[in-house]
Parts: sequence; C-alpha cells; structure tokens
Amino acid sequence: MKATATKKLFGKTPSGKLVDLFTLTNSQGLCAKITNYGTIITELRVPDRQGRLGNIVLGFDNLRQYLGGNPSYLGCTVGRVANRTAKGRFQLDGKKYKLAVNNGPHHLHGGVRGFDKVLWSAEIVKGKEAAVAFTYLSRDGEEGYPGNLDVTVLMTLTSGDELRIYYTATSDRATPVNLTNHSYFNLAGGGNVLGHELKLAAKAYIPVDTTSIPTGKQVPVAGTPFDFTKRKTIGRDWARLTGKPIGYDHNFVLNGRGQRLAACATVYERTLGRVMEVRTTEPGVQVYTGNWLDGTQCGHGGIYYTQHSGLCLETQHFPDSLHHPRFPSIILRPGQTYTQTTTYKFTTR
Repeated sequence: MKATATKKLFGKTPSGKLVDLFTLTNSQGLCAKITNYGTIITELRVPDRQGRLGNIVLGFDNLRQYLGGNPSYLGCTVGRVANRTAKGRFQLDGKKYKLAVNNGPHHLHGGVRGFDKVLWSAEIVKGKEAAVAFTYLSRDGEEGYPGNLDVTVLMTLTSGDELRIYYTATSDRATPVNLTNHSYFNLAGGGNVLGHELKLAAKAYIPVDTTSIPTGKQVPVAGTPFDFTKRKTIGRDWARLTGKPIGYDHNFVLNGRGQRLAACATVYERTLGRVMEVRTTEPGVQVYTGNWLDGTQCGHGGIYYTQHSGLCLETQHFPDSLHHPRFPSIILRPGQTYTQTTTYKFTTR
C-alpha cells in the first residue's frame, strides 16, 4: 500500500472562507485526519491487536462543532503560549505586556482567539511519506503578544506507524513561544481512560496552586500519586489526589530536559492491546485527564464526552515560565528559530 495525502472541503467559516480536511494514510493503512482550522487532529485511526483500525482521539464529525468554540481544545494546535500565564501579564526587556484573560484570572492556550481558532494555510508535502505543512503568521499585538511570528507545523504519518509533529517559528521581535498539540487520546476508542496504563520518563513534577498556577518548585514524584516512573493505571492513585475536579492536570519534568528527542510517555490499553509511545524534544509534558469534560460535547459517532474520556499528553515548556526564571526560557528572539518535535508511535501487545 502506498502512503497518500489528500484534501477535501470541510466547510466554511462564518466569513465564507473555505476550510479543508486533510487525510494522511501510511503504507500500513493508519490514518490521520487534520483540518487547517486550528490545525486540529480530528481523527487518528490505528490498529488494535487484532489488526482492526479504530479512532483513538476525541473530536467532532463536522466543522460547525469546532467553530462553535471547542472549549476543551480537542485536537488543537495551541499557542502562541500553551498552558497558563498568571494574571495574563508579563514583562520582557523592561516592557510590560497584558494578554487576554480567558481562564479565571489567567491567560490560557494563547488567549480568546489563539492558534486553535484561526485558519492556517496548508499544503500537502510531496514525498514517500504522507505529510502536510500548516503555516500561520501571528501579527504583532495578536492577543497581546509582541512581534510578527511566522509558524509552521509539519505533520507526517510515517511508514514506521508514527505520527510526527515538527514545529518551527521565527519572530521579528522578542516574544514568548510555547507550542503544543492538545489531542485527547483514548486507546480503547470509548469509555474513560482510568484503566489505561501510563509510564512517564519523569522523576519530578511541578505542584500548582488552587488556580493551577505553578508554585515554582520541582518536586520528586517518589512516594506521591504523581509517580509514573513504573507503569500503572491512571486511576490507581485517584483517591490520593486532592484537586477539584478530581484528576491530573500537572506538568511533569522530563528526564531528557529538552536536550534531545527523548522518551516522554508510554500508554497501554489492555483490552484492545494498543500501545502509544511518545517522544519529544520538550523539557515537560502536561498530563491532563479530561477532568472538565462534562458530557455536553457530542463527538464522533454520537458519543458524548464525559469526565475522563481522554488523556492529553501536552509536550511543552513549563507553564507560567514567564514568571519563573528558573524554568527553561520560552523567549524567542530575532535571528533565532524555535523548533520542537514530538512523535507518537503506535504498536500493539
């Protein structure tokens, strides 16, 4: 079977702009569907241990639902800065900046109209593997950020049954950049993810306050419910968690520290045998267990997404890095190029 990349019309924006849906299929038949609205992964079909293909990401069947707001960021590319920035304010090179506040008192995932809610340009990349490149120019001042930021997100479905996301960005002014993908994975294709087994290449995590802003500390996971250094079910230590709503929504400090493409996470679903191995060049991963999914969003096949229906593994720099000098910097300056690679490899056992 030959790898293919195709494009079809997905719909129109309220202003009449055409939105496309790209389908990437590799030589084994794995399939990823991505729209250039928000660079959203709408479907990802991979085999179970019997060889049966099934969708493993949460998403909607039509553009109308994505345009309706997508408050849970299902499948989106998020930026200019993913995760939370306290009070929506920061200072850079002596100048104060005010960002959109859209998560209680804080700025989240790029603001009211972040990268998840804009129409990207897109082009199929010709070659032996199925790939599409998405580009977007974020203008100076957009959502309060300085500088004109040119962003490219290249998504490739490889012959090795791997979805590879490669991000690059340049700016004409110093600006913060922290990009990620916000897909919700469910390797069983339905139900909750509490029985999924998770292993993280992380010996420390970052505690947060009651508004999900980091304290600035990096705490060893040993002896805590955040210890995934050995494989365990996501729900095993549920009773020891104290946040409300219950679940994980924390950044873990990866052992690779962002120095190279290194192990991040392994997820295993015992019933159907699917395995997902995540590698990244980022220093952290935000583990989010869909705590705020409330059953109001109707997804693929008429399934309503209830609490803990999906697992997000948001590879990124640490949240609120702009206020914590000891965290890895997210400042991109003119003449520099921001790069990030995250891969998701699918096997069975």
